[in-house]
Amino acid sequence: MKDFYDLVNNRASLRSFIRERPVPEPALRRVLDAGRMAPSAKNLQPWSFKVMSSTERLEAVYPCYPAEWIRSAPHLLFVTGRRTDAWVRRHDGYNSLETDLAIAMDHIILAATWEGLATCWIAAFDPEKLKAALELREDEEIFAFTPLGFAAPDAKPFPKKRKALDDIVEFL
Repeated sequence: MKDFYDLVNNRASLRSFIRERPVPEPALRRVLDAGRMAPSAKNLQPWSFKVMSSTERLEAVYPCYPAEWIRSAPHLLFVTGRRTDAWVRRHDGYNSLETDLAIAMDHIILAATWEGLATCWIAAFDPEKLKAALELREDEEIFAFTPLGFAAPDAKPFPKKRKALDDIVEFL
């Protein structure tokens, strides 16, 4: 990829990985560091990143999202956080946790794409099962996770369908 715009245009959710090819630690650390550098409300950084690679730990997570293809990924990466660590808007009580975690996950997924890795943003999981499998604290929440690894040769993204820019932009 040549530039940022190539990166965002070419990023896709992939659902087939090379299980036997783990992500080298330097690349994994760069991806995680991109998440660390994400902006958050009042710079509170209410997140924690969890990387799961061991077969036995992965087996505990699979029932939370039972699609078979997820088993092909060598790693699962979870972004978690605590509401008490996030900024709260005093006017209406809005808590920024979901927004902050989504920004961190987006940075992680874009960095993974830059590194030549495949991801797939997953939010369709059983939260209670996942919380137990990850052994999260009572006040710790998870909004999304992604498999992480090298795409299998047969991995094909779904075609991107986006609304036209003129249909979603209003210049005021």
